Amino acid sequence: MVKKILAKSYVYLILLLMYVPIIVLIIFSFTNSDNVGTWNGFTLELYPRLFKNEAIMKAVGNTIIIALISAVVSTVLGTLGAIGTFYAKKRTRAVIENITQIPVVNSEIVIALSLTFMFVFFGSYVFRTEIFSFWTILIGHVVLSLPFVYLNVKPKLTQMDPSLYEAAINLGCSPRQALTKVIFPQIKPGIISGFMLAITLSLDDFIVTAFTTGPGLLSGAGKIETISTFIQSVIKKKVVPNELRALATLIFICVVIATILTTVYQKYQRPEYKMKYKSSEMVIKRNFRILVVSTICLMAIIALVAIVLGMF
Repeated sequence: MVKKILAKSYVYLILLLMYVPIIVLIIFSFTNSDNVGTWNGFTLELYPRLFKNEAIMKAVGNTIIIALISAVVSTVLGTLGAIGTFYAKKRTRAVIENITQIPVVNSEIVIALSLTFMFVFFGSYVFRTEIFSFWTILIGHVVLSLPFVYLNVKPKLTQMDPSLYEAAINLGCSPRQALTKVIFPQIKPGIISGFMLAITLSLDDFIVTAFTTGPGLLSGAGKIETISTFIQSVIKKKVVPNELRALATLIFICVVIATILTTVYQKYQRPEYKMKYKSSEMVIKRNFRILVVSTICLMAIIALVAIVLGMF
């Protein structure tokens, strides 16, 4: 009994330490004070100001573009690489799997420095020009996230019957049909989780972006700024825009919504859930209600806490 209480207390303490800073940041996004800890009354002023701040909007736009493109490229390459490795010879498979493990366990600063030296070499001796741009950032993010996509897809392949592909070919499918109609549906959960993880890694990355950045995208002739590099640059100047509190709140809400949708989707895939809700229309309506109610409850709790703080 005592062990259970201590174990639960430890878990709750860890969750408290993880989420209290986020909650504090969210609460103070509803006031226009310059410092977190000073309450000037409840207001939504920071949110319109966020969307009018050109520098932040450019950083957000650059981050989303890089994350989506790098996630798509990483998912395609990682999935095809996992399938090819799965059907390769044992020695070849062992070599590829060991090579794939290196970027995962390797320090990110080593990857960033290696990419920088490579781009400098190619720029100096091959292209004879400066090559740091959107493409160097994209290559860096793909190198960073591709092994994680591979590691997400590989377990689904190992759970699959290895003779399915050959059986599909013997039954008259072309290699492309066997791949798209037999293999891909079996490993779809791994592909989706790998894609989401690739987006997360790209959104969260700072070191690779800082070392491989160059002009392009929404920044024009200036260096590309993502959310992480933009925050680092403003912190270095010791002038942190208040609008970043509103940005953090919106990012957190998007993450919560994505988590709810993923949970609902996984629940819908269970056989007992499909038996209970046979109509797809019923499933869509129920999932939509869950999403709306969860979002409203989250915003109501945050607003309530902010109003209560405003009374003191």
